[in-house]
Amino acid sequence: MKRSLDFGFQYIAPSILAGNHANLISSIQEIENAGAKWAHVDIMDGHFVPNLTFGPQTVEAIRKETDLFLDVHLMLDEPHRYVEAFIKAGADLVSVHVEPNYDILATLSHIRGMGAYCGVVLNPDTAFSEVKPYLEEVDLVLQMTVFPGFGGQSFIESTTKKYSRNGGI
Repeated sequence: MKRSLDFGFQYIAPSILAGNHANLISSIQEIENAGAKWAHVDIMDGHFVPNLTFGPQTVEAIRKETDLFLDVHLMLDEPHRYVEAFIKAGADLVSVHVEPNYDILATLSHIRGMGAYCGVVLNPDTAFSEVKPYLEEVDLVLQMTVFPGFGGQSFIESTTKKYSRNGGI
């Protein structure tokens, strides 16, 4: 069932990556108790980024325990190979990076065709022009403010200067 959200509003999406990995459900409950509507799930493959995190089974287990909107961020070399598994597991939105070499437009179309929202992600050093071709196809653009793969990094202030409130770049 596709959850309906007003994308005209900004949502805080706490990442479960920062939660207790031995008890992710308690982390989900903390997110719910704080009043957030979204939970962000960082998926890392050990290739596109050096670390590994969660698979579709984790998303499925979380989905059984919450009605939060699950924002699944695929930091994968070949995200197109996994979108279906994550959507079937319960992802509401699947975001893919523009940096790897794959058919991004076909992947976004596949995500939407399966009934999920879709987004594109760009790393701090990736030019905004790399996502421009997909703006009409996505529900969300995620600008990374740290380099993906490790928690606890310092915020990269220059990433906020790529955009202005009136839509300019």
